[in-house]
Amino acid sequence: MTLMSKPATRPAAVAGTFYPASTAELRRQIDELLAAPRVAAGPAPKALIAPHAGYVYSGPIAASAYAQLSPQRDRIRRVVLLGPVHRVPIRGLALPGVQRFATPLGEVALDADAIASLRGLPQVIESPLAHAAEHSLEVHLPFLQRLLGDFLLVPLVVGDATAEEVAEVLERLWGGDETLIVVSSDLSHYLPYDTARHVDSGTIDHLLRLEAKLDHEQACGATPINGLLLAARRKGLTAELLDLRNSGDTAGDRRRVVGYAAVALRPSSAERAPGVGTEGDEASERGSVLLAHARSAIAEALELGGHPAPERPFLRRPGASFVTLRQAGDLRGCIGSLQARRALGVDVRANAVAAAFKDPRFAPLSATEYSGIDIEVSLLSAATPLPVASEAELHAQLRAGVDGLILELGERRSTFLPQVWDALPRSRDFVGELKRKAGLPREFWSAELRFARYTVEKFTEADLA
Repeated sequence: MTLMSKPATRPAAVAGTFYPASTAELRRQIDELLAAPRVAAGPAPKALIAPHAGYVYSGPIAASAYAQLSPQRDRIRRVVLLGPVHRVPIRGLALPGVQRFATPLGEVALDADAIASLRGLPQVIESPLAHAAEHSLEVHLPFLQRLLGDFLLVPLVVGDATAEEVAEVLERLWGGDETLIVVSSDLSHYLPYDTARHVDSGTIDHLLRLEAKLDHEQACGATPINGLLLAARRKGLTAELLDLRNSGDTAGDRRRVVGYAAVALRPSSAERAPGVGTEGDEASERGSVLLAHARSAIAEALELGGHPAPERPFLRRPGASFVTLRQAGDLRGCIGSLQARRALGVDVRANAVAAAFKDPRFAPLSATEYSGIDIEVSLLSAATPLPVASEAELHAQLRAGVDGLILELGERRSTFLPQVWDALPRSRDFVGELKRKAGLPREFWSAELRFARYTVEKFTEADLA
């Protein structure tokens, strides 16, 4: 009997079903998906959790995760990709036994050295059959191919394994900034829409606390997620929710939906996101720099000289800000950004000019008013989706004085900064006025309403004087 040699390449198995088989159409669809999400401020993610359904269902949520890689194109050289098995049961974690993976966008070579480093781990096996028709890894490759430069792949499908066994594999492959870890998983399956939102919200609460106790009713990729959470806790990462929706929000029937989340895990100590969670002299100095840039931008627009602003590395990182102007304690203008789409320094300067001259509620600021304004800069954390089934549930989850809130309904969008709680301390008034700001009645409610919350770090010239 002649033994068949193993194929060198694992061909695309779900092109044409889960995503387009045409190279041009696939490239176009991914580019459109990646154009919508924000890039969150802060350190580059070490790991991502993203869904693996057909692109029409989960593509927008997966794009929310992958958009975070756009500034890291030339940094990432290796991707460790883990996902659950759906068709072939296995014990442990399985490598594919090939040299390359193929999609309509081309081939990705496997990292032979990294794979060799897993030798001796009893939980790691080789199973071409487990990979042959598995979609949980394949659907992520086109996103990675479109976003990254040349990179090597370590693909592992995960079957019957413990979280500790998965964490041991991840820690061996952890590497440095050149290595990205991606875990593929959907959330709840085939629940009614409102039930799924409630269940998935609870799942995310555990995940954001790095509690490695998810089960397969909560996430089909619970095993690799739990392993990642164990490793993340040991490595000092923090988890950030980027997107949380289900197929009822994208393209499916709301009677039976599948949940999807996009999560980034980032370093929590070194290089924190500008404006989030640092204290003392460093925060004070950062605030002084940001306020100087806001005032300098307004002075330049008024053609007033003598207002230079210092340059700092954190100004070049992506960031989202609001700039508020007050005159004798009264509001004089407020404009901002909800998403980190440009460098923080550029964002603060642009919003300062807009608050001074483009807020439709006020006349443009004059040169004679310039010296009498007090400037406030608020740095926004990434917004976290807040899935709620009722207004009562929304009020129960809001943290007065802490949460900024974003409301969306179709093309309508409005937000209140956490500072607004000072004037509207009751949650019912806070939410009601936010609805009015969006052009809706105070008592309006619809299942189509979407909410997200964020926190801010606030600096004012009066406080730093």
